[in-house]
Amino acid sequence: MNKTEKIIELLEKRYPETACGLDWQGDPYRLLIMAILSAQCTDARVNIVAKTLFERFPKPADMASAELEEIETEIRSVGLYRSKARALKECCTRLTEVYDGILPSEMEELLTLRGVGRKVANLLRGDIFGLGGIVADTHCIRISGRLGLSNGKDPLKTERDLQAIIPIEKQSDFCHRMVLFGREVCIARSPKCDICELKEFCGYNK
Repeated sequence: MNKTEKIIELLEKRYPETACGLDWQGDPYRLLIMAILSAQCTDARVNIVAKTLFERFPKPADMASAELEEIETEIRSVGLYRSKARALKECCTRLTEVYDGILPSEMEELLTLRGVGRKVANLLRGDIFGLGGIVADTHCIRISGRLGLSNGKDPLKTERDLQAIIPIEKQSDFCHRMVLFGREVCIARSPKCDICELKEFCGYNK
């Protein structure tokens, strides 16, 4: 068993059950919108906002036809709410007009939706379509760097490095586990190295 396989195994042992922190309830449209809102915002805050947001705009067409001020009012407690409101409206307009409200699965098509970058696209492809994908968020980038799986700096390099060594069927869950591990153990400024199952592989600890 190589280093990567051992890391995957240890994370699976620590977190046998894992899921996206966003409460998307199996609705692709819901995950799309929540993922866009989650930039520089906690999953917990997005989950709170979502409770009334989707009551008011239950379908992409509802969001697309809404006044910008209406969307802003619903997401005001989320950081960067003005720019995110514009992104949601433009995203849903294209989703409705080009894709008839049905979320596409291909990376190239997802990236044409306003507010969707590679991180969000990989989340959607993995959690909705089961196509794998490395969600290179701050936790994933930082921990991958400390473990020597990537350089710990660049999102695209982290994504490509991990895609090359992690089986596609494990990629989504691996990233969800990295988030949990980054919040609980491998914290940015004060990692809990004394309780870390991965410290034998970690350059930071050494």
